[in-house]
Parts: sequence; structure tokens; C-alpha cells
Amino acid sequence: MPDDKIEIQNVSTPGHVERVDRAKYDAMREALLSVLPLEAPGLTVAAAKDALLSRLPDDLFPQGKTAGWWLKAVQLDLEAKGVIARAAGAPVRLRLCAPPSGR
Repeated sequence: MPDDKIEIQNVSTPGHVERVDRAKYDAMREALLSVLPLEAPGLTVAAAKDALLSRLPDDLFPQGKTAGWWLKAVQLDLEAKGVIARAAGAPVRLRLCAPPSGR
């Protein structure tokens, strides 16, 4: 039986690992990667959230509940892994570091 948890990292606290629900992580990761551009400066976190909410499965995120927490958790993990990057300055803007496979 596959593990229903996944270990994630946090760019803000190197070396710290957290175990979270795999299905929610995977759904949010897929949705976030599908809306982020490759070009700088990227999307603000608020714009990314607006764009990805309709891409989340309703059984995992009914009416977008907890989407903000999961967006932040996935964002910090993907930043730690070098999959996405943030632009300098405020507000926080995110972009892909490379095209995701299949895009």
C-alpha cells in the first residue's frame, strides 16, 4: 500500500522536514505548476491562488478550504527543491525555474 504521506522541505528552515498528506500535496503541486509562468517576475501569490483554485479537486479542497495553507507549504517545498523561484522585492512573485515535464 502506498504511503499516504510525503516529506516536504521548507526553504525558510533548511534541514527541517515535515510529513503531510500526499493527495493534497500532489493536487496543489500540479495546480500551482500549471499556473506559474517561466518568465520573470512571475505571479504574485494572490494571483497564483486565484488562478489555481478552479484546478483543485473539490473532494480534497471543498470550496477552496485550506488552499492557502497548502499553497504556502507547496511553495516553500518547491522553492527549497529549486523547482520554482521568487523574484526579489515585494510582493512575493513566483515563477518556474524550468518547464515542468509534459508542458
